[in-house]
Amino acid sequence: MKIEKVNDHQIRCTLTKADLADRELKISELAYGTEKAKNLFRDMMQQASMKFGFEAEDIPLMIEAIPLNADCIVLIITKVEDPEELDTRFSKFAPAVDDDEDDMDPDDFSDSSSTATDSIFDLFRQIQESRKAELAANAAGKQAQDKDQKAAAEIPAMSARIFSFPTMHHVIRLAHVANNFYDGKNSLYKNGKAGKYLLVISEEDMTAEAFNRICNVVSEYGRLEPSTAGSEAYYREHYDLIAEESALQTLAQF
Repeated sequence: MKIEKVNDHQIRCTLTKADLADRELKISELAYGTEKAKNLFRDMMQQASMKFGFEAEDIPLMIEAIPLNADCIVLIITKVEDPEELDTRFSKFAPAVDDDEDDMDPDDFSDSSSTATDSIFDLFRQIQESRKAELAANAAGKQAQDKDQKAAAEIPAMSARIFSFPTMHHVIRLAHVANNFYDGKNSLYKNGKAGKYLLVISEEDMTAEAFNRICNVVSEYGRLEPSTAGSEAYYREHYDLIAEESALQTLAQF
């Protein structure tokens, strides 16, 4: 279990399958919030308190769960001093948490207050159910998938994908999550007139699996924009270049 301090208000926790094995826990147990699983989460918060002075008492928490793969989940835990910050702009990132935020108890996950702990296990449960549905769909539609792949092979693959973000804050949050596994080529532009940021993720020197993985994570924070082979050239001419080739890697330092 790796716990990192992002800033005074946010920590990032990486939880692996090995961490669960040390405590004789399975991922399926995490998904359904057994007592062992809840104890693990409380221990994680206690470690954050001892190592970084990250105290959650009397402060609401916003918790985001990002599954990196079948064996690793990253938790982004943020102290929200102004409850009004929990507005609809986060609804597409963590809908399970969004519905319960107003009822979340600000205690630091003690036995007398389990609402915050339960909400994170709701997310684990959704992740688990999503994976089961994906496996079932893959098994049932393999023949159709092979046909689609054959047709796709006849069409030149896009060399990049473009995502838009309403604020720089959204891009920085993504950068901290992607910093654990992504080191590809990406550039950030600002469309001042529209008031949004545009991140160009390049497939250059990446496997198709790695490229799809980072795009799936980015889609949790930004919106996929329609693009053509000449989109980035247009951005260079009309928009402000914020960071070239390693934008996420640079922003992860903030």
